[in-house]
Amino acid sequence: MIRRHAHLIALLAGALLLNSCSFFDRKENKRIEEDPMISAAQLYNEASAALKRGNYEEAIQKYETLEGRYPFGGYSEQAKLEAAYAYYKFDEPESAIAAADRYIKLHPRGENVDYALYLKGLANMSRGQGLIYRVVERDPSKRDQESLQNAFQAFSELIQRFPQSRYVEDSHKRLIELRNMLAERELYVAQYYMKRGAWLAAANRAQVIVESYNGAAIMPDALTLLIEAYDKLGMTEQAEATRRVLEHNFPDKARQGKSGWFGGN
Repeated sequence: MIRRHAHLIALLAGALLLNSCSFFDRKENKRIEEDPMISAAQLYNEASAALKRGNYEEAIQKYETLEGRYPFGGYSEQAKLEAAYAYYKFDEPESAIAAADRYIKLHPRGENVDYALYLKGLANMSRGQGLIYRVVERDPSKRDQESLQNAFQAFSELIQRFPQSRYVEDSHKRLIELRNMLAERELYVAQYYMKRGAWLAAANRAQVIVESYNGAAIMPDALTLLIEAYDKLGMTEQAEATRRVLEHNFPDKARQGKSGWFGGN
């Protein structure tokens, strides 16, 4: 009986806690809505405090309120950036990208355009990674290609426009990661075509890797597949030229491939 009552008391206490949190949240929202005189500085400080606590939802709400009421000025400019970060941390990459784009559009010469581009790159990398995706799909090469390309573009623009930025070093690392992801995705598609006897489509995909993702970790596999596709198509000259490239740059892979250029090594 005591244990059962203790369990019920715990459940009731939890329910009361949730209800009280909900009550205080509603009260806080009502306070902001009913107080048109609340200053930009106060809204910004409260939003920043919520961001530091990790209460991203509250931070987003207050940053948005600030932007809506005070669309001009330093607080609004900074709020756009911090809202983008809060959206990113709150796992809403589309909103993070939109907020970063809004900052870049409205403040093209702002002091923090490099940071906006950096956030845009990070958000695109994580775009579309919901709970089900993270559990079921572990292969990064199968992520949405457009998002990966957008991330690549954002990091590249950051490096080109702001070579002294504090975010350049990490952006270089992200570009290498993205290049490998994009190349792996192309190889995955090329392998799909090879297995179905679509030799020309496979060759085209492998050629994209060779031309666009130089230095990618899977380059030896891409060359190996390209040779096999050319052989299947009867394109002997192209196959021999590609084989020489493979032998020159990746001799170990070339030796492995002698007995079968695709799937037989």
